[in-house]
Amino acid sequence: MDAPPATFQRIRSAYLYLAVDSAEEAERIHNLLADGGEIYMPMGETFYATRFSMLRDRFGVAWTIIHSKPIA
Repeated sequence: MDAPPATFQRIRSAYLYLAVDSAEEAERIHNLLADGGEIYMPMGETFYATRFSMLRDRFGVAWTIIHSKPIA
């Protein structure tokens, strides 16, 4: 819900976790959310994901975006 500017506080302690079906979708969403935001972990490959990033969007919402590698 809306909050008056004097009482509004950004979210700081929770991340929304978004798992997507392709590396391309992860890149697309990351780029949209990063516009005007703050990147904590740039989009890249890890040992567990083809694409992974952590960022805060321009509204103060923290995100983790992942396209997981297949489990053998």
